[in-house]
Amino acid sequence: MNNTEACRIVGVGRGTGIRWRYGRTVKNPDGSSRQYAPIMASVQISERFLSEDERVSIADRRAAGCSIRGIAAELGRSPSTISREIQRNSDPATGKYHPFRAGQRARDRRARPKAGKLAADEVLRTFVQHCLHERWSPEQISNALPSAFPDQPAMRVCHETIYQALYSPHHLLLRAAPTRPLRSGRIRRKRRRRGDQRTTHFIQPGHSISRRPAEVADRSVPGHWEGDLVLGRFNKSAIGTLIERATRYVLLLHLPDGHNAAQVRDALITAFAALPGDFARTLTWDQGGEMGRHHEFTAATAVPVYFCQPGSPWQRGSNENLNGLLRQYFPKGTDLSTYNAEHLAQVAKQLNSRPRRCLGSSTPAQHLAKLIPTPR
Repeated sequence: MNNTEACRIVGVGRGTGIRWRYGRTVKNPDGSSRQYAPIMASVQISERFLSEDERVSIADRRAAGCSIRGIAAELGRSPSTISREIQRNSDPATGKYHPFRAGQRARDRRARPKAGKLAADEVLRTFVQHCLHERWSPEQISNALPSAFPDQPAMRVCHETIYQALYSPHHLLLRAAPTRPLRSGRIRRKRRRRGDQRTTHFIQPGHSISRRPAEVADRSVPGHWEGDLVLGRFNKSAIGTLIERATRYVLLLHLPDGHNAAQVRDALITAFAALPGDFARTLTWDQGGEMGRHHEFTAATAVPVYFCQPGSPWQRGSNENLNGLLRQYFPKGTDLSTYNAEHLAQVAKQLNSRPRRCLGSSTPAQHLAKLIPTPR
């Protein structure tokens, strides 16, 4: 879950959650600073090492006045193990034993068994540095290693290993690498949300795509549409795109005044009002904010709207394919507000007159004519 939801469940503020996750720096009155590391998930490497729960028990029993031998007997450990744990991992300044700080000190002392491959192998590191100077991407470098060193299986690294080295500020790879070796210019990894962390911001929550009727998936019945927006220069203009799943029939929405939720709602109501009743059954959209008034569209047209899972545009693949075809007519970076409704109608007519292999080389217009002899 995201930071806000996790903090709400735990009962702490968002800022506290951020500090727990990423650590913080505190300025002391004398001008010095103290680093607080982020809270790390407890991972039990081996039963030979003390676990987080055992360290909490040690702190509790110490506070209760129990002896080291008593704590060892209760935990099933050797008294010398408990004694070494308290001596090594107590706070050097106060001498007090804090279980979570003790666990962090133990992890900090546990060094890697060997250096990373890029740090240990100078020949491999030099080759990667040379390729970075040639403006190669880490994936291109990784793919070129088998050809450059065909008889040396040890001279292999995956692209993620190179990325991790580039994002480490003191790695040996950076000593002879370009200042900003990646094409993106980033010097640290960009945080991204997982698909299950993305949430909608609709006032009225929509229906999930999993609740669509079964007839939508097999394209056996016409009248089920997929929709999206094609954005123009600086995302300031847009064209609404609609495609019917069974016939692949295309409709383009003219949005001359903008593409906020109200404007998209009105354009959809106008488009669906011109369709025959049996040809307007459902609409599937992504999680874009332009559908924030989907409930008002449904109330006006009786057409339910279903939404894809966050970060899953492939669930409305026909529309994604249509948007790719439209880039032939409206290249990226184009100001889409310069096109009028008549021009959009001509583009849609041309797409509907284009043979489609999925329709047996017939056109969407011909396929539609078989189903609805007299379309409006």
